[in-house]
Amino acid sequence: MKTIKKYYRVLRELVKLRFQNLMVFRLDFFGPFLVDGSLFLVQLLAFRAVYGNVEAVGSWGSGEMILYIGTFSLLNAVSMTVCFFGLIGIPGKILSGEMDLYLTKPVSPLFRLTFEKMNPGSVPLVAMSLCIIAYGARKSGISIRGENLCAYLFWLAVMTILYYNMEVLIRSMSFYILSNARLDQLEEACLDLCMKLPGIAFYGIYKVIFYIFLPYGIMATLPVQSLIGEMTWKGVAFGIAVAAAFSLLTYVVWTGGIRRYNSASS
Repeated sequence: MKTIKKYYRVLRELVKLRFQNLMVFRLDFFGPFLVDGSLFLVQLLAFRAVYGNVEAVGSWGSGEMILYIGTFSLLNAVSMTVCFFGLIGIPGKILSGEMDLYLTKPVSPLFRLTFEKMNPGSVPLVAMSLCIIAYGARKSGISIRGENLCAYLFWLAVMTILYYNMEVLIRSMSFYILSNARLDQLEEACLDLCMKLPGIAFYGIYKVIFYIFLPYGIMATLPVQSLIGEMTWKGVAFGIAVAAAFSLLTYVVWTGGIRRYNSASS
């Protein structure tokens, strides 16, 4: 209980400091609203161009695809709001030796890195994503009840954790390799592809890659399947197993990296 209270106080101070720093230069606070909003509109136009003349992808019609796009955008928006800008700096802090400062603090270095650069400019993306999800549900004619809504929220939480684990895992590789640039490019390519194509569109080796080794293909697919009633018990077990496996892998890679970390000043 004392540990929870300590981390809550640390989180509260990190949020306060972040807002104070952003408000020093007002453009740093309000600029992301315009930039992220514009990026979101570009993504919608790209979706419209790709799927404007496509009636269905597999068993999914346009309503389900809108749900999928909204769900993936929501996962991305939550990450951008909460942790992305903190985690993206991990490789640079490892190479420069700045990680020393985090290791000497009385809280987990990953906890501080996760929450120290929250981005309120991405909050509108969360709201826009929720609007797209609502529109997709209406267009697909889904009857939202307590059961499928709870299932959808559960899978959103699980896939948010998986999304976070993938971000940490990729940046943690900087403990073991000199440059993380190729992995960043791989992540960007996977996100770009899987934001446009749902997991049901992958078959054969592609399904193995994007369901197991780089599980971006399931991140929005499983929540949508749970909402529209396509989720099976096999899918439930598989999704939980993948999320648990990557949580364990991320923990092992991160803690192993911290143990082998040598300061740039040493």
